[in-house]
Amino acid sequence: MFRSVLILGAVLALGGCAANAGETRSGASEAAANGPGKGKGYSHDPFPSTYHPYPGAPTLVTNVTVFDGEGGRIDNGSVLFRDGKIVEVGQNIAAGDGVTVIDGRGKYLTPGVIDVHSHLGDYPSPGVEALSDGNEMTSPVTPEVWAEHSVWPQDPGFGRALVNGGVTTLQILPGSANLFGGRSVTVKNVYARTMQGMKFPGAPYGLKMACGENPKRVYGSKGRIPSTRMGNVAVDRQTWARAVEYKRRWDKYEEKGGEAPARDLAMDTLRGVLEGEILVHNHCYRADEMAVVMDMAKEFGYHVTAFHHAVEAYKIADLLKANDTCAAVWADWYGFKMEAYDAVPENLAILEKEGACAMIHSDDGNGIQRLNQEVAKARASAIKSGLAISEEAAWRWLAINPAKALGIADKTGSLRPGKMADVVLWNGNPFSVYTRPQMVWVDGALLYDAANPRLRPVSDFELGQPGEGDVK
Repeated sequence: MFRSVLILGAVLALGGCAANAGETRSGASEAAANGPGKGKGYSHDPFPSTYHPYPGAPTLVTNVTVFDGEGGRIDNGSVLFRDGKIVEVGQNIAAGDGVTVIDGRGKYLTPGVIDVHSHLGDYPSPGVEALSDGNEMTSPVTPEVWAEHSVWPQDPGFGRALVNGGVTTLQILPGSANLFGGRSVTVKNVYARTMQGMKFPGAPYGLKMACGENPKRVYGSKGRIPSTRMGNVAVDRQTWARAVEYKRRWDKYEEKGGEAPARDLAMDTLRGVLEGEILVHNHCYRADEMAVVMDMAKEFGYHVTAFHHAVEAYKIADLLKANDTCAAVWADWYGFKMEAYDAVPENLAILEKEGACAMIHSDDGNGIQRLNQEVAKARASAIKSGLAISEEAAWRWLAINPAKALGIADKTGSLRPGKMADVVLWNGNPFSVYTRPQMVWVDGALLYDAANPRLRPVSDFELGQPGEGDVK
């Protein structure tokens, strides 16, 4: 990923690197003890997070317009954070001794942007075949693969997302060639030499699934199932039936002991979904297919956390709300294939008005740098159509809603006391095309300052290359 942005001296640089690269303990957890006992059949966390926040200073940002990430707004507001956590949000907050005070007059302060759908690290820059590690296109069912095992921490895209887009947290997913694409991983957007040094502590895994054109095109072209949408659903259902039986055998073993069933890494992931510890993120465009998937989830006893891309989500906002399923969408990407044809630019606004959980997402190394502008476009389309969405309400699409979909809303996604101090100071209204992040903090550590060239992240891979650390 990018070099430590805390290079203020050799000692600090080395200290920050060690704190985030995971050398302080083993990269593997001890295997769980054999049953009986719930969850004791095998380790559910063999690649644990070794993330530790960079050191920060107690900071008070004053005289700013605050979007709290949950739909609240404070004009002439202030936010105080220390020890990596938000301490107080309001007006006229006393700084206290040892607090760095930043006068943000005329500027805006928000929670860090959260992208629920990224492939950074798995499809890094430069975009060459040697680094293309996001799609295991060898079988339509590959839940045994984990996106984190392809993540390249030196991807320059991480730094670009931080400094151009204010992105502090992102979910990295496998691609959508397969019906079951594999596990996703949620990471903090910080420098680390290892994937585990980036992993968001305590964040649940996701399972990437896909429906529609991609799986049937990839595998139909090879003369094998699925080659149709009905083939997609048939393979899904057969796989879930296997997973239910696998879970039954392991539950029995962990309850009563005896001889352990044979391990199946693919089924381990699906058992985790059936247990509720792994969240389903399903690539799906058409309303009719999303409805079928939600019924299939009921059949086998799992829950769809979010549909991604969801171009036709506006047609079934009521069903999404009733099923407590979020929709991650674009502002105006559509028409690049048939299932992406029937789009409306009011998609996000309609979902919001109907009370469904909605959010923006990128699925793109450039788009992740401008998610604030994508929300601005979606909000403008809403207003033009008579759907009044306030600026502070729209920021929920970048903050608390994706945090909910990732299972981390208790830790980040809004400026609430006790939450992680993932904070962005924008140099103007963040819905303006002319506005950029001025400062970005992750867990209270200042990782980017537009006024300080030494606080601009540079990937190790970029060192000595033309345009290293370029920000545009």
